[in-house]
Amino acid sequence: MSVRQPHPIEVASYEILRSRVDLSPMPPLWRAVAERIIHASADLEYAVDLVTDERHLRQGLEALRAGAPIVADVPPVAGGITERPVVCPIDDPSAVRMAKAAGITRSAAAVRLAYSEVGPGAVWVVGSAASALEEIILRGVRPSLVIGLPVGFVGAGEAKAKLRGSGLPQVSNVSEKGGATVAAAAVNALLYYQG
Repeated sequence: MSVRQPHPIEVASYEILRSRVDLSPMPPLWRAVAERIIHASADLEYAVDLVTDERHLRQGLEALRAGAPIVADVPPVAGGITERPVVCPIDDPSAVRMAKAAGITRSAAAVRLAYSEVGPGAVWVVGSAASALEEIILRGVRPSLVIGLPVGFVGAGEAKAKLRGSGLPQVSNVSEKGGATVAAAAVNALLYYQG
């Protein structure tokens, strides 16, 4: 594995971030994820809004290092993940047909299609569609990790609460904020992690 060389602007950004919030008491992977999300969003509140467990992050990291597939709910999440190809079938015509036939959202249909492709052990990344997060829980996809950070006032907070209550290995947050940028940042933190 090659060592990633961050751009000088990124280095300066992390210096500013660390001057404004001290995340040093956090376990290493949690800190890496929190810092990457704060760096990507310029939102210091993520320091206290994120919910995860170091064991969950370690499991996700090990799965990624072993080549586990990454599945994203929407193209902006997939596009933000920089180190690996990502499965994202939401625009697949089959997802549209399945959604219509089953009376579900296209995001939920995409979860079903992705699971049929990748099987158990994938890292699932949700930054937009609360219904995708709910479908991941309902389908029993047996993930290595679910990064559940959908944004929105309708259903996002509830879906994240369901994820936290599901027992699945996860990264989520308590508030309604989230989005493609922070979801991609969370997985990138694990992909870039050198520890």
